[in-house]
Amino acid sequence: MAPYAVRHALSSLCTRALTRRNLRRVAMIALGAAILTFGIHNVHQVTGITEGGIIGGMLLINHWFGIPSSAATFALDALCYVLALRYLGWRFLVWSAVATSCTSLCYALWDQLPHLLPDLAAHPLAAALVGGCFVGIGCGLIVRQGGSSGGDDALALVISQTTGMRLSRCYLATDLSVLALSLTYIPVGKIACSLVTVTLSSLLIDRVVTAGRADGDAA
Repeated sequence: MAPYAVRHALSSLCTRALTRRNLRRVAMIALGAAILTFGIHNVHQVTGITEGGIIGGMLLINHWFGIPSSAATFALDALCYVLALRYLGWRFLVWSAVATSCTSLCYALWDQLPHLLPDLAAHPLAAALVGGCFVGIGCGLIVRQGGSSGGDDALALVISQTTGMRLSRCYLATDLSVLALSLTYIPVGKIACSLVTVTLSSLLIDRVVTAGRADGDAA
């Protein structure tokens, strides 16, 4: 796309950004980001549950190749968003930028507060279920509004768009692939808990995104 066309498209989106519908979308994205980051901060980071997707891929690359986490995450996210631009368009990237900003702000907010949930480190299955609920509902709200909270959301949406698979199966395919590779350095017990949380979160994302829509819109 030519630079002029890109600027025109972004200008058009900005002109319509303050409509009531878009303000509602921003509010729902912010709510989703708050729920997602609350769960990661108060459950995942406390109990050490690992992730599939981009986060799990970053940890894997860092462990085996020594590539800094920041560089690995940037490269994986960039690759996913390049694919998203090809198949989902500029509008998706704009809303993803809104979601990323909200997610960063929410992380900054929770980091200023003590952990607000009981420590579930001694109950890994309960932690996996609770964490999966927060991630699934939070990501689902963001994706439902046409954005993504990270590169793994974008990748799952691209796979769904190009293959016609249900969104939940696309999330599971990417998460399970990363978790399987993570068995090379993470104990089976921890991977089992991660399997529970990514399965539950994938199903919840799909449910939240498709709630109230016709079956034909499920992807």
